[in-house]
Amino acid sequence: MNETHGEYTALLLDEGHSGDAAVLDRLRRDPAVAFVDRLDHQRDALRSLVPMPAAGVLDESPVWAYYSWRRTVVRLLGRTSFRRLRLDRNRNKITAHEQERLEDVTVGIVGLSVGHAVALALTLEGACGGLRLADFDTLELSNLNRVPGSVLDLGVNKAVVAARRIAEIDPYVTVTLWEDGLGVESVAEFLDGTDVVIDECDSLDVKVSLRREARRRGLPVLMATSDRGLLDVERFDLEPDRPVFHGVIGDVDVESLAGLGSRDKIPLVLRILDAGQLSATMAASLVEVDETISTWPQLGGEVLLGGAEVAAAVRRIGLGQPLASGRCRMDLDQHLDALTDPPRPRDLPKEPVDRAAAAAVSHDAVDAVVHAAARAPSGGNVQPWTIAADGEGLTISLAPEHSTAMDVGYRGSYVAVGAALHNARIAASAAGRLGTVTIHDGDPGLPVATMTFGSGNDRELTDRYEHMLDRTTNRRPGVPRPLDDTQARLLSEAASREGARLCLVTDRDDIATIGAILAESDRIRFLTPTLHREMIGELRWPPLDSVETGIDIRALELDSAELSTLALLRRPDVMERLGAQDGGQALGKSTADRVSSSSAVAVVAIPGSTPRDYVRGGEATESVWIHAQTLGLAVQPISPVFLYGVESAELEQLSPRYAAPLERLREELFDVVGAKGGEALAMVLRLSHAPGPSVRSERLADRVRRRIS
Repeated sequence: MNETHGEYTALLLDEGHSGDAAVLDRLRRDPAVAFVDRLDHQRDALRSLVPMPAAGVLDESPVWAYYSWRRTVVRLLGRTSFRRLRLDRNRNKITAHEQERLEDVTVGIVGLSVGHAVALALTLEGACGGLRLADFDTLELSNLNRVPGSVLDLGVNKAVVAARRIAEIDPYVTVTLWEDGLGVESVAEFLDGTDVVIDECDSLDVKVSLRREARRRGLPVLMATSDRGLLDVERFDLEPDRPVFHGVIGDVDVESLAGLGSRDKIPLVLRILDAGQLSATMAASLVEVDETISTWPQLGGEVLLGGAEVAAAVRRIGLGQPLASGRCRMDLDQHLDALTDPPRPRDLPKEPVDRAAAAAVSHDAVDAVVHAAARAPSGGNVQPWTIAADGEGLTISLAPEHSTAMDVGYRGSYVAVGAALHNARIAASAAGRLGTVTIHDGDPGLPVATMTFGSGNDRELTDRYEHMLDRTTNRRPGVPRPLDDTQARLLSEAASREGARLCLVTDRDDIATIGAILAESDRIRFLTPTLHREMIGELRWPPLDSVETGIDIRALELDSAELSTLALLRRPDVMERLGAQDGGQALGKSTADRVSSSSAVAVVAIPGSTPRDYVRGGEATESVWIHAQTLGLAVQPISPVFLYGVESAELEQLSPRYAAPLERLREELFDVVGAKGGEALAMVLRLSHAPGPSVRSERLADRVRRRIS
C-alpha cells in the first residue's frame, strides 16, 4: 500500500488555519506554481440550484487544493457544498438521500485498465465515497487505446494515473493505492474495509484468491469483460456458499495458476467467458494470440461500457436494490443490428373540428330535450347516466359502471345528472313542454331525476336555450381582468335560483392560494396509482381514439412542450419513482398557472351532502356555467381529489398515502372560499377572459334511449 498521497491526491488547505496559510504563502512565492480561483462562479452556481441549499451549505468555508503533479492550486467549495453542486445533475436519477448513502460505500478495484474506466464512472456519479486501487503496472503507449490517460502519464503507475484523474474531478473522494498490485498473500489486507470488490486484473491466481476471500468476508464481486458487454455479478454477501466464477472452472488449485502466460490462460479464460458466447472477432483473435497478436484485444468504447455497467451494479448494491448473482451481456453490435424506427407521433388534425356546434338539433320536442340533456358536462366526460324519454316524460338514471374512484358515493355522478336535468328543463321550456320535475333518492341504476312533459314555459329558462347548446369547457389560459359587480351578482343569482350558494373568489392573493391548493391536489392525483390510471384512461388521442367519451387531448390546450411531457406523465413507473421521492412538484404547475390567469374562481356550495343536494348542485353548476359564458367568460371545471370525499375514511380510501394532506387541502379550500359549516362543495369553476377553445367534447348516443309509446 502506498502512503505517499501527495503524488496522487490533492493537498487541501484552509487559509484560515495558520499552518495551511503558511503553505499557501510559500506556494504563492513559487513562480512555477499556478493559482486558479473561480470560487465566485461556483458560489453563484450553488445559489442558483433548485431548491437553494441551506444557509450552512451556502456559507461553508472554501479550501485551496494543491495538485503537486500539475504544480497548480485551485480554490474550491467546501466538501458538502462541492458535492452538492458537482452532483446536482445526478438528481433525480440518483436522489439526494441516495447520494448520501452511496458516500458511505468503499469500492476496491484490482486492475486499472478496465478498472480505470470503472473508477472514473464511479467518481463521476458519486457512487462511492472511497476507492482502493491496485495495479503494479505502469502506463504504456499501447494502453492508450482503452485507458483514459494521456501521453503525459507514460511510465506512471496505472493506479496513480487513475487516482490523479479522480482527485482532479473530486478531491474529497478518499483514495488508497496498492502500487505493487495484489498477490495471493495481500488480498486479505486489500479487502479490509471494502464494501464491493471489482476484479479487472489479468492474474488468474489473484482472481480466484480474491473471490475466495470475498466469499469468506461476505463481499460482492463484480467483473466487466470487454467483449459483448459481459458483466459478471457474484453476490457472496447474499450467497455465502456460492462457488467462485459461478462454478464454471471447478475447484482449481491457486498455486497452479500463478505465472501462466497469455496462451496458457486461454483454456480457463474460455471457460470463464463461455466460449460459445464470444463475439466472432474475439474468438478469432484468441486463435492468433502469440502468433499474429501479442494478447487478446480490447476496445476503448467497450472498456468504457464496462465501467458504466459496473457503476450501475455498484449503485444497486450500495442502495440495497435488487441485483442477483449471474451474468448478462449488453452487446452493442447486437443492438445496432436490431435498429428499428421509433413510434410515429400521433398526428392531430391541424384545424380544430367543432362537431357539437355542427350537429343539427332535431325539431322534434322530445328529441331536442334528450339532446340537450346529453350535452351536459360530466367528470372526465364519462357521461355516467342513462337518459330515457317518450311522449310522457324523461328519466335520468345513474350508470354506476361509468363511475371512478374520485366519484365517492357517486356524488360527482349526481352532480352530472343535475347538470343534465337542468339542460333538459331549459330545452323543455323552449319547446313549451316544461312539466313537473322530481328528484328521487333512487339507488344507482334507478331513476335519479324525472321530468313529466307538460305545456309550461319559463321565460328565464327559455332565454338560456341557445346559450346552453353553446356551453363548453375552455381550458385556455386567460387574462385576469376583474369581474364587475353586475357580473358577480348575476352569477350568484344563477346559483341561488337552483338552491345553491356561489362562493365567488376574486381577490388575487386568494386566487393564488386556490391555485396552490388545486396544484397540490393534482400532484396527489398523479402520484396515487388508482387515480393516475383512471385519469390517464380518460384521455383520448384522435384520430386513433374515438372522442365520444373521455377528454380529447386537444381540449387540454397544451403547448407542444406540455404535450410531450404528458407522454412521460402517462407512465406508471415514472409516477412510482416520483412518489417514492415524494416529488413531482411540477405536476400541478399547469393548473396553478391557469388558475392564476383567472378573473375569478367560482365554487358552488350546497346545503348538505345527500344525493338530492348534489343533484341540485349540478343544476346550479350548469346554471352558473351558462350564465358565465353569456357574460363572455371562459369556464373550466376543476375537480380536486378531495371534492367528493366528505368523511376522513373516504379520503383514506381515495389515497391512503395522502389522506392527511387531502384533508388539510380540503379544509384550506373551505376556508379560502368562505364555505359555511354543514355545506358541501359541488364544483369548482375557473372563470377567465380567454379566446375560444380548440375543440368541444362530443357525446355518446348509446346512453340515450327514445322510448316509443
